[in-house]
Amino acid sequence: MKRALVTGSAGFIGYHLSKLLLERGWQVTGLDVFSDYYDVGLKRRRHEMLAGSAFAEVEASVATPGLVRDLMADERPDAVIHLAAQAGVRHSIDAPREYVEANLLGSYEVLEAARATTPSHLLLASTSSVYGASTEMPYRETMKVDTQMSFYAATKKANEAMAHSYAHLYGIPTTMFRFFTVYGPWGRPDMAPFKFVRAVLANEPIDVYNHGRMLRDFTYVSDLVQGIADLIDVPPGSEPVSERDSLSPVAPHRIVNIGNGETIELGRFIEAIEAATGKTARRNLMDMQPGDVSATWADTGLLTDLLGHPLPRTSVEDGMRSFVDWYRAEYDGAAAIP
Repeated sequence: MKRALVTGSAGFIGYHLSKLLLERGWQVTGLDVFSDYYDVGLKRRRHEMLAGSAFAEVEASVATPGLVRDLMADERPDAVIHLAAQAGVRHSIDAPREYVEANLLGSYEVLEAARATTPSHLLLASTSSVYGASTEMPYRETMKVDTQMSFYAATKKANEAMAHSYAHLYGIPTTMFRFFTVYGPWGRPDMAPFKFVRAVLANEPIDVYNHGRMLRDFTYVSDLVQGIADLIDVPPGSEPVSERDSLSPVAPHRIVNIGNGETIELGRFIEAIEAATGKTARRNLMDMQPGDVSATWADTGLLTDLLGHPLPRTSVEDGMRSFVDWYRAEYDGAAAIP
């Protein structure tokens, strides 16, 4: 039985990835600190859904010195998927130290652990936010990305550079994946899909930034985690797979976009919520927020080259219908909203 260590396993993406790996017959060790950045009860319910003989829970901070190294020495995982991080663009403006501790020190501990006990493949989460002020779209992994717009994005760009140096120095096969706007059941309460559905069901207005002139590459979570799980079997080697490959010339290190591969207008996304809830959204049009960008769009050609097939592309209409169904079951409509 293959073994995986998933950091941030009680998080939105970590939960769905751990669930998929368990379904594929993996033994999964899930490491999570259960931070109070958002509802800890939601995180614990996610972990409860993973409970079983093939899942081992470790409650601790990934940034604890030596903890991940010792855990990997004991578990000897075939793959390490590092998802633990302090998320949120806007929160990084108010609490940047949290991002230093979780994203920089936490990733350092994972890299040090991988240096001591080299897994077959080390995979680390980055973000589409690293593309920053770039206006050339769709975003390609080989583009120069030096204009991050938030401290959150800056820490993730730093993670990419840190991982590259360790891959070069110690020969660790490493893939960094850049996520785009991920949504779906068990999603984060601080993200727009959750906030919008909560407000619409409660007959409250929704805050629509940049007066609705926003484009996002909305990615349904089950599509995303399939991409991560499939990439485990494609560690970087010494030769590029195509002319689109972002493989480093000096390290077994690659950056891969995982997105839906199209842009969706925010208005269409809100309409999908209206259709799923049967309610009309009251829009509170607002200016752009600091650190935000008006559009994102993933070029997913490299991902297709690596996997040999494109990922599923769940429509926002189907995806939001599933999210609203889950939300209503979890929170009993608007009666028990956190």
